[in-house]
Amino acid sequence: MKTRKLILSFGVSLFILLTLACSKNSNGSNPDEEKVFNVLIFSKTNAFRHECIEPGGAALKEYFEANGIHATQSEDSSLFSGNQLSAFDVVVFFQTTGNILDSLQQETLVKYIKSGKGFVGIHAAADTEYDWPWYAGLIGAQFASHPDIQQATLVKVDTQHIACRHLPTRWTRTDEWYNFRAAPQNVKVLLTIDEATYQGGTHGTEHPISWYQEYDGGRSFYTAAGHTVESYQDTLFLRHIAEGVKWAGSK
Repeated sequence: MKTRKLILSFGVSLFILLTLACSKNSNGSNPDEEKVFNVLIFSKTNAFRHECIEPGGAALKEYFEANGIHATQSEDSSLFSGNQLSAFDVVVFFQTTGNILDSLQQETLVKYIKSGKGFVGIHAAADTEYDWPWYAGLIGAQFASHPDIQQATLVKVDTQHIACRHLPTRWTRTDEWYNFRAAPQNVKVLLTIDEATYQGGTHGTEHPISWYQEYDGGRSFYTAAGHTVESYQDTLFLRHIAEGVKWAGSK
């Protein structure tokens, strides 16, 4: 009888473990809350340089460290060589612009993503590496234009993903709102922007602002918000990014 109870107990425990493992799925509903994520915040620029890079990078690092994410910030593209990148669960392109990686460094990023690692792009990450089709697919869409900074209302499309579950259904904030060369394809949209609430949008009723995807073996999360310095004083926005990082690194 005792043996049967032990076998039954083991079976129940195994079932629970398998259930928990399966629940950590691609929709970001239950990431590994115990894992300490190691991320690279990469902010190299070769075109426009955002004012928010220094204060925003510091704010991201502080918020990440308080929420189970160990962060290293750098603008050194030599990190994209050898095995250095493999030390990170997620690479965050934070306000990168222009062509910032040479061909060998690009190959390293491709191998990194193919190995199952994560990528997060913030705002100007879509204003980066225009001549690299693989990166265009990774980021999801390429920057085309923007109107003046102004208040607008974002609409929460996905109510379950960890990167926006905490956000209000309609989220009004002030930022620089990107228009893209083309709307992202083969991605799952988290947030759209209501173009009736501001001037200068070019996508009509379907204007994505944040999305995620499984891509070439890894995971990619992008948010077009985050131009202003004030964005990095907003805990709703900081959590939006941090949870995106956790999702990207949880594969």
